[in-house]
Formats: sequence, C-alpha cells, structure tokens
Amino acid sequence: MTQSMPRAHRVAGALIGSAVGDALGAPFEFGPAGRFSARFPSPARGSATEMCGSPDREPGEFTDDTQLALLVAASLIERGGLDEADLFERFRTWLRADPPDVGKQTHAVLGSGRPWDVAAAEHFARSGHAAGNGSLMRTTPAAIWFARSGTAATMDAARRISALTHGDPSAGEGCAVFHELVRVALDGGDPLAAIPTTLELVQPEHRGRWATVLAPGWTPEQATEGNGAVWPTLGQAAWALRNATDFAGVMRLVIDLGGDTDTVAAVAGGLAGAVFGIAGIPMRWTSAVHGRVPGHGDERWDLADLHALAATLDGRPTGRHVAARSRRLEPREVVDGVWASDLDGARASSRDFAVVSLCRTGEPFGHDVQRFAYLTDDDANSEVDAVLADVLDDIAALRAEGRPVLVHCHGGASRTGLVLRAWLRRTEGLSAAEATARVQDAWPHLGRWNDSFTAALERAPDSTDGVTSSPDRRRGRG
Repeated sequence: MTQSMPRAHRVAGALIGSAVGDALGAPFEFGPAGRFSARFPSPARGSATEMCGSPDREPGEFTDDTQLALLVAASLIERGGLDEADLFERFRTWLRADPPDVGKQTHAVLGSGRPWDVAAAEHFARSGHAAGNGSLMRTTPAAIWFARSGTAATMDAARRISALTHGDPSAGEGCAVFHELVRVALDGGDPLAAIPTTLELVQPEHRGRWATVLAPGWTPEQATEGNGAVWPTLGQAAWALRNATDFAGVMRLVIDLGGDTDTVAAVAGGLAGAVFGIAGIPMRWTSAVHGRVPGHGDERWDLADLHALAATLDGRPTGRHVAARSRRLEPREVVDGVWASDLDGARASSRDFAVVSLCRTGEPFGHDVQRFAYLTDDDANSEVDAVLADVLDDIAALRAEGRPVLVHCHGGASRTGLVLRAWLRRTEGLSAAEATARVQDAWPHLGRWNDSFTAALERAPDSTDGVTSSPDRRRGRG
C-alpha cells in the first residue's frame, strides 16, 4: 500500500529524484560494486555529504542524463506536446556544444547528420546494437507530462521519444514500461504491483525479456548484460524499489551495483521519487543538485527551477518562486548553537551560519551550507514526521562539526517553532509543553496555529539516547 500524499509531492519527487540520482551516482560511474557504501557506510549529513562530486564535476552537479531530460521537458512545454523534429534539433544543438559526457549510441545518431525520422533507424540497421539506456535515462519529464493522458498515450509517447536516438524497439518498450509505472505512482498506486498488467502492453516479441528482469525474484546477479543496457537498468531500478524502504535506500542499492551508476540512479530516482515524494528525498541531496545544459544558454538549474518545472509539466504552469519580503527578524540564539530568524533575517545573516530553510527562498543566500526542507505551513504535509526527522538529523550533524545552525521560515513563526521545539525534545528530553514554553521565552515570534505541527511535535522523539527516526532508515511505502 502506498502512502497518501498530494500529487504535487509525487511529481516533484519524480523529476527532482531523477536529477538527484544522476548527480549522486555520477562520481561512482564505471567503478566497481560497493564503492558507495565503502565511502559512505552511514548517512553523511554534515557540511560534506554523499554529493561528493569528482575532479571534473562539482558536488551535486548533474550529467547528460538530466541535461537531456531538461531538453525533453523544454520541448514538451514550449511546443505544447511532442514535436519530434523540435526535440531532435534540441538534442543536436546540445551535442554541437561538446558536452563532457555523451553516450556512444546517442552521439552516433545525433552526429550522423541524418534527419530526425531516419537517423536512429539507419544506425540500428547498420550496427544491430541500439538497446542502451540513453533514452530511458532522460524520459522522466515525458512520463510526468503524459501521465495525465492515460496508459495508451504515455506508452506511445515513450516509444516515439526513445526512437529518436535508439532504433532498437527494446529500448522503446523499456521507456514505455517506465512511463506507465511512473503514471501509476503519480496517481498514488503501487508501481511494482502494476508490472504484470503493464507487461501485457509490451510488444509480444519483447515481452519475455522484460518480464524476466522485472520479475519479483530477479536480482542484478542474473543480468546477462552490463547496466549500460536498457534491460538491467530498469530491472535494477525495480529491484531496488522492491528491496528498499525509502528513497535513500534505493539510491544506496543501485549505486553500490557499480557500472553505469549515474544513469541507473537517475532512472531509479525518477521512479522512487514518484513513490516516496519530494519530502522523502533527503534535503542534503535536493539542496545540492544543480547543473547547466550545454548549447542552451548559461542558466544554472537548481532546486527552485526543478520545482517550478515539475509543476509546469503536470499542467500547473509555474515560474521560479520569488520570495516576498519578511520583517527581517535578526537571528537570535534559542538553544545552544541553534538560532532562529525569519526569511530576510536569515538572508542577511553572518556567513558563518549553516542555514536550514523551511520555506521557499527564491535565490540561495550564499552561505557555505544551506539546506532546503520541503515543509509547507498547512495540512498538506503528509510526510511531516519524515521531514522533521531529516531536519533534526542534519542539525545534529552540523552542530557536531561545531557549526552554528540558523533555522528559519518566512515569518520565523510556525515552521521555525516546530523545529526548535522538536530539537529540544530530542536533545533535552523535554515534553512538548516544556519545549513550547522554552522556545516561547527565547523566541516570542513562535506560531502555534498549525494543528498538524502540534500533533507532529507530540510524536517527535523525546529522548537523548541518540535514537532517531531518520527517513534514511525507517521510511516505507506502506
């Protein structure tokens, strides 16, 4: 059984989860199995996280997987639907800009000089090899866009988009399966339970091979190809979703497989993000994800852009958030090492702070460490317990490094007050009433109008024994 949450949370989770998986897996690409867990045997929540980057890539920087996905999204939005010629030309413009990472199959087709409607088919006819995972890795935006149109439309679109660069129909069938599983998840269903009925819609000549890698008992050790091929890529994503209890667990499983880690994590991240929602993705990862699309301007994409894009793809045209001004409440230390302010107080604060933003800020502030939690001041926080645990675990890690932590929301009242009171419950063992009184004395701007926050505070752990309810360890689908 899946968790109940607003559709918007799942849509944002799918798009941002794919980009997060891409950036998270990139430093481990083509390495051996087990490297991720060897480097990060436990969650890295301090100023340095698992978004570790590489010599040629910044921490949190996405690769060609997300670059091409963003081009798919831009074409769908600007053309009002699927325009294969337009999308193919966007891909070719990207290739002409000499991006640092291009799949062999994609490069061969886009660089052939042949028209969009024959380039991939001709390459497949010549080579007989075109079932790489390059079309699967970029298709999450299209899965979101076409999900509202139903099963037949989304699977057809997946095949058509895949065929632009991958002439082997096997790749298109894999994209079609992925589209349908994402559609089910966005509607609140269980994508794993939908696999049998989805396989019935796969072209008969390809159905057996897809049924094999998507079977409940299949494991990555049974793969007959490396995970640069489309079959094991989607098979590993489904396997990880079946065997993990949260988004972080899915990422650890697939990246530890080694090989084409950025692509497998991007695919798994899109599917897992649709299941667990944006609030289920650790904020230390979503806060760091960013990148540019070669050949298509100098825009630096970040979390705020991806949030707006996700909503637009789901039929709610949205621009990048511009935060309204707040009163500028100056930071005040409420608990030892943990400070509070409102939005503009945090924006103008000392760069020595590690900032935890509990509201949309528009532009980042420029602090060395700034985390963005997905928490709204209403009753739509179906995942408030998991978000709160994520925030508190990060605060604990940052405080352990000796960093002063500044917590804020727009007004510095309700969301900020929830986190401060929950922090006191965790670190000093106070009751909800005692924590509320302490915070009220130190921070008179405390807001107590949100009944869902009051209930979450009562559920928050009140011991100092080090046991936490981190979403990295306890979250599940049911």
